[in-house]
Amino acid sequence: MTIKKGDTIIVRIGKNRGKKGTVARMLPSRGLILVSGVNLYKKHVRPKKQGEKGQLVELMRPLQLSNVALFCSNCGRASRVGYRVDGAKKVRFCRRCSVAL
Repeated sequence: MTIKKGDTIIVRIGKNRGKKGTVARMLPSRGLILVSGVNLYKKHVRPKKQGEKGQLVELMRPLQLSNVALFCSNCGRASRVGYRVDGAKKVRFCRRCSVAL
């Protein structure tokens, strides 16, 4: 997978188009990712104990991996990812400006 946990991404398609956030969790078997601050939904939660109040909770819902792109901080735009081998390490780089990500 070209995107990893902790990467900064930008949403390309959907109602959250243009929003940026960091990847909080990966679900590779289903092709989904959770991004902090993006695709938030409100859920009503019932009270668990006697005398406790119900509340509204904001939850992150997953996004399709195909609907997001890696954000290059050097270019300031979405970028495709390339790979090259430097010695014994495999390094990801931005295809647009060739800076290591």
